[in-house]
Amino acid sequence: MNIKSEIKIMHKLSTLTFKFSCLLLAVFVFASCKNSDLIQRGDSLEVAFNKAMAFYEKGDYTEASEAFETVVQIARGTEYGQDAQFYLAESYYNDGRYLLAASEYERFISLFPRVERRQEAQFKEAYCYYKLSPRYKLDQKYTRNAIEKFQLYNSRFPNSEKADEAGQYISEMRSKLAKKQYHAADLYLRTDRYEAAIIYYDLTIDKYPETTWAQRALVDEIKTYNTYAGRSVPSKQRERYQKAVEAYEKFVQLYPNGEYRQQAEEYVDEARSALADLPEETPVSEDGENLQADVEGES
Repeated sequence: MNIKSEIKIMHKLSTLTFKFSCLLLAVFVFASCKNSDLIQRGDSLEVAFNKAMAFYEKGDYTEASEAFETVVQIARGTEYGQDAQFYLAESYYNDGRYLLAASEYERFISLFPRVERRQEAQFKEAYCYYKLSPRYKLDQKYTRNAIEKFQLYNSRFPNSEKADEAGQYISEMRSKLAKKQYHAADLYLRTDRYEAAIIYYDLTIDKYPETTWAQRALVDEIKTYNTYAGRSVPSKQRERYQKAVEAYEKFVQLYPNGEYRQQAEEYVDEARSALADLPEETPVSEDGENLQADVEGES
């Protein structure tokens, strides 16, 4: 290897060494700066809280939640502790970690029930459960939690500017629960389990009468009684067609201007037509004997 080649190699090594040293220095400086942003042992409450707020204001909610958690632990019983508890919940909320946020809002409400922020915390706690509410086919625990929390909010703050919004969320989630109940009935209907389907239609109507799903359930109940009667033994047909008529009468009473009334009328016409075609019932005496046979025998 000649001298020129050795010089080139030495130059490259020197350049690489310099770049690596610069990289190490940059990493060290970055780490030092980052460490200075974190809460250190010996920081005062004010310094610790301000470091947590700095993360929050930059939108670094993961770091902020960890920092506020530290402040909450060391600042219990102080004004800093109250603010840190609120912003801990806010950090989780803004980070989309709604279950943790709901838990921390609940803790804030429990610890500081008379502070001004309590109203905001209570609304956001309910809203966290609203955001956790899944599609109707899944378990609806969080949906029920949200309804309960929004109802509690409206009972405590009836004149709040968010009362109407809370009411809208309640209506939306009740409709979701009604939809789940309605589709449970629909599932039984598809497997020809008519009595079970009717039970779930009735539950939908009784629990969620204000929803569109309750109207649909009542119309489908009329239709189900018709189908059930048509497939029943003759001795049961009249009773079940009559149930269809009664279901229609209930529909008219509850939803006189309901959007499904025309459908309901079509189904009740089927029931009434079937009833008219059925043979007259044979009168039965109190002891169960056939009176018509007695009359014929006497004649």
